[in-house]
Amino acid sequence: MGLSDNISEVGGAAGAVLIIVENLPVPVDRRVWQEATALHQAGYTVSVICPKGKGYDKAYEQMDGVHIYRHPRGVEGSGAVTYLLEYAVAFFWEFVLSLKVAHRHGFDILHGCNPPDLIFLIAIFYKFFFGKKFLFDRHDPAPELYAVKFGRQDFFYRLLFLLERWTFRSADGSLATNPTLKQQAMERGGIPPEGVWVVRSVPDLGRFRQVKPDLSVRRAFRYLVGYVGMIAEQDGVDLLVGAMEHIVKRLHRTDIACLIIGDGPEAGRLRTFTAELGIADNVEFAGYISGDALPAKLAACDIAVVPDLPNAATVTMSMIKVFEYMAIGLPFVLFDLAQARRDAGDAALVVAEPTPQALGEGIVALLEDEAARERMRSYGRERARGEFQWEVEKRSLLAAYASLAPRHAR
Repeated sequence: MGLSDNISEVGGAAGAVLIIVENLPVPVDRRVWQEATALHQAGYTVSVICPKGKGYDKAYEQMDGVHIYRHPRGVEGSGAVTYLLEYAVAFFWEFVLSLKVAHRHGFDILHGCNPPDLIFLIAIFYKFFFGKKFLFDRHDPAPELYAVKFGRQDFFYRLLFLLERWTFRSADGSLATNPTLKQQAMERGGIPPEGVWVVRSVPDLGRFRQVKPDLSVRRAFRYLVGYVGMIAEQDGVDLLVGAMEHIVKRLHRTDIACLIIGDGPEAGRLRTFTAELGIADNVEFAGYISGDALPAKLAACDIAVVPDLPNAATVTMSMIKVFEYMAIGLPFVLFDLAQARRDAGDAALVVAEPTPQALGEGIVALLEDEAARERMRSYGRERARGEFQWEVEKRSLLAAYASLAPRHAR
């Protein structure tokens, strides 16, 4: 049987899908993993191509029925040219592994996740030669992220806009994480409203409901502040460390500790920085945590933090941690991020001034207002159980697939 036969005929009762994500390995990428497992449960044969990462370095494994193919990650970018090289290496491996997936499992839909907006080149190959569909899962606005990271709007910035436009134009449909990014897909990508489905990155409430807190993470501290997410340059964790220095050294609140859950390229540097500031006893870097341990540790916290700075990218983005905090019933502090404010409603305390000092003051103010915390906790839980349920978002995901491949509908 040849490649073209496999690509068309191998698959589950509902069809087969190949998901390509370049930013994070699965299951670390919580959005992609939820999508992959939801599709598998709906009867699709699901394969995922992603980079290797700490603790997830197997070239192939099957988890929860999903075939996972991981490729080596190049040197992580610290400049525009280095980033281009990193993406080129990833692109090479993604194409090679896509041929392997096509031969072994087949696929009807190629589901490409950004950033970067390069996967459309692989999708075009399969669309042109095999008539496959391309679904663009736009997690982040790549041009804005570049401008924020490097502080300029140069040739590469303009190139990213061009790649984004080509990605939209080659896609048969697109997923957006919120209505703001759906509007961008329509305006910048020229996709009609019926071709864009909003699939929010909300947690499965089954994992977060009635969870028993892991009180060991509190140690001997009166209050515990939580953070979960990536630890990269643009994620603002350095501001959270600065806020903790302000709390411990300037406000003399040695009864407050911070639990940072996650990993990333800045984790090592920030651990060292925390020690240099003399607040290592008050700031614990727990690393990447998955499964039931994640909600258990979050549930032990009093409040949480979204430390991302307001900029052209973050004001449009919905963040997974916002929905996870609400699901677990955690009030949280964040800067003035327009979309995050809409997502959070009254579950968050908004700090107007984007500085570590203001963030620290907001953290202490919220910790000292028990009545406000209780109101925010109840509001967040109700909002998570009502508006932001994965079962609702999953229906939108499956509707997109049914629209792109109706011949497989049962």
